[in-house]
Amino acid sequence: MLSEVTGSLSLKAALDSPGWYALVAVGYLASFVFLSAVLRAGMALGVAYGIWGATGVALTAAFGAVLFDEPLTATMTAGIALIIGGVLLVELGARPAPEPEGRA
Repeated sequence: MLSEVTGSLSLKAALDSPGWYALVAVGYLASFVFLSAVLRAGMALGVAYGIWGATGVALTAAFGAVLFDEPLTATMTAGIALIIGGVLLVELGARPAPEPEGRA
């Protein structure tokens, strides 16, 4: 996910300095390689993509505020919290239900 955030931040930087496009390509390519590795290791697609997306949104917004002086309002922060909460619900829903005690 950090590679995807790096790619996204570099994309913003590349608007003013095209040399950053190389890091955009490397960042996005690496993020797909890492996502593929996580999927191969057995993580469910919905969970992996949810974590990747939610973390990417949160980190990109935070670093965008710091590096590019973009706004990070209370409403945006609440939205990020809702995204993270949604990903947690997806992850919890992906776990198998425990077997009731006393079943043979």
